[in-house]
Amino acid sequence: MAERAEQGLKKGLTSYGDTGFSLFLRKAFIKGMGYSDDALDRPIVGIIDTASGFNACHANVPDLVEAVKRGVMLAGALPVPFPTISVHESFSHPTSMFLRNLMAIDTEEMIRAQPMDAVVMIGGCDKTVPAQLMGAISADIPAIQLVTGPMLTGRHRSERVGACTDCRRFWGRHRAGEIDEAEIAEVNDRLVPGAGTCGVMGTASTMALVTEAMGMMAPGGATPPAVSADRRRVAETTGGLAVRLAAEGRKPSEIVTRDSIENALVVLLATGGSTNAIVHLAAIAGRAGLKLDLDAFDAIGRRVPVLVDLKPSGSNYMEDLHAAGGLLTILRELTGHLHLDCMTVTGRTLGQEIEAGPAGWRQEIVAPLAKPIYPEGGIAVVRGNLAPGGAIVKQSAATANLLTHRGRAIVFSSIADMAARVDDPDLDVRAEDILVLQNAGPKGAPGMPEAGYMPIPKKLGAAGVKDMVRISDARMSGTASGTIVLHVTPESADGGPLALVRTGDIIELDVPGRRLHLDVSNEELEERRKSFVAPDHQGSDRGYKKLFLDTVLQADEGCDFSFLLPARTGVVPGSE
Repeated sequence: MAERAEQGLKKGLTSYGDTGFSLFLRKAFIKGMGYSDDALDRPIVGIIDTASGFNACHANVPDLVEAVKRGVMLAGALPVPFPTISVHESFSHPTSMFLRNLMAIDTEEMIRAQPMDAVVMIGGCDKTVPAQLMGAISADIPAIQLVTGPMLTGRHRSERVGACTDCRRFWGRHRAGEIDEAEIAEVNDRLVPGAGTCGVMGTASTMALVTEAMGMMAPGGATPPAVSADRRRVAETTGGLAVRLAAEGRKPSEIVTRDSIENALVVLLATGGSTNAIVHLAAIAGRAGLKLDLDAFDAIGRRVPVLVDLKPSGSNYMEDLHAAGGLLTILRELTGHLHLDCMTVTGRTLGQEIEAGPAGWRQEIVAPLAKPIYPEGGIAVVRGNLAPGGAIVKQSAATANLLTHRGRAIVFSSIADMAARVDDPDLDVRAEDILVLQNAGPKGAPGMPEAGYMPIPKKLGAAGVKDMVRISDARMSGTASGTIVLHVTPESADGGPLALVRTGDIIELDVPGRRLHLDVSNEELEERRKSFVAPDHQGSDRGYKKLFLDTVLQADEGCDFSFLLPARTGVVPGSE
């Protein structure tokens, strides 16, 4: 391996005004950790360690760090783990999305600040992988993503269960009075049987698959379960690939391109993946100087159907997809829709990796393109006077007869208002109504929480209602299902039309026609706008919350901070 200028410990020397002394002092301190000169003269691969006592999805990170270190050392370089913040979906107030950009900044700055020739980023839970990719693209040194992997499934009595689609399903049954306190407590012990991310096609699994499709992950790295030997072997391989990336100087800017992001979008649609991935891929594209075109994305969805039979769009789990061959099995069906000449972290193109993969075998998880699970892509984009900037719906996980619906709006002005009134027995609500939640977007909540999966009012749930049309500027978990319109843009708090909806208004949803319309005259809407008042956030005059509210972008731009984006050079998907 040929040595380059500013390799290893010589990179990014601390400024003391004397470079020789800077290196001398750096070596003195790191030798205090027991390193030899031979070790310190080698290229350095940083390993981002996101283990946390608050993050069960990352419980296997210590094992993965050791496996990555083994791979790095076998390839002749020096592995150096270092921490960044760790974000877990269920342990972040007010929402993990609020902290994604902070983690991206942390990742970028620690990569820049510390001497490393390449970096392995270990993430898993929903927002950690996009945060790491955003930071790595901005830092633009050789980088490779490793995920912690999905958890295995558990058993509730004789039923196979897994987080977190089954979490929502059982909780819905409990709210409807079908399951008592004793059984829901029993279920609670079974849903998360061990380390790893949600074992369905939620956000974590989706981001793992699209990252591999984008070329930023070792081939086959998206699906091995967190506790498997396969996962550790992927980690070892990742360490070796990081050393090769360092030697060849291949940076994220050569891998994360318009075409590779389009490949990721195709895989998102074909897997019935999480709606959250749209926001994250928009942010990743933004860091690469690209704007995500929602209409062009929707056009791809007209051509690329859902092929993967996993919850919440199907009935199986990530360990089943791994047994079926993982992402490779999906990619083989999609070759006609992919840019096969995109470079990957291996130094080979995506097409070459598909050709080099093992032969397929008989399986029932990934459908052939000619006989899809769902005839279009999992996500559709709708527009209209209620969402002039667009909104999305996970049509593959919706109730078919609700995808075209006209109903009366039942409006909640905030998440707190919804929590206070949704189960009130006196609430005037019927099954054919449309629940509307305002002020739950990037600025409104703040942080765009996963409140879009609004609960069915208890009295309707007890009467057997399982789904209703629900509309908001919030997000929902990738593990959730239902006829739910999300990411309404502009958001309520920014003065979007959603803020002007009143209980009793008629709303029309036409997903096949890609239309979302509020049946109120323009004159009436303008009159209502005169009384619009943006929400007042306590504690928004200082710190990270102020930074967030002052600079966060809307959902269609990825909810990134405006000052972190480079100048735009194009759009994705796009044409030559």
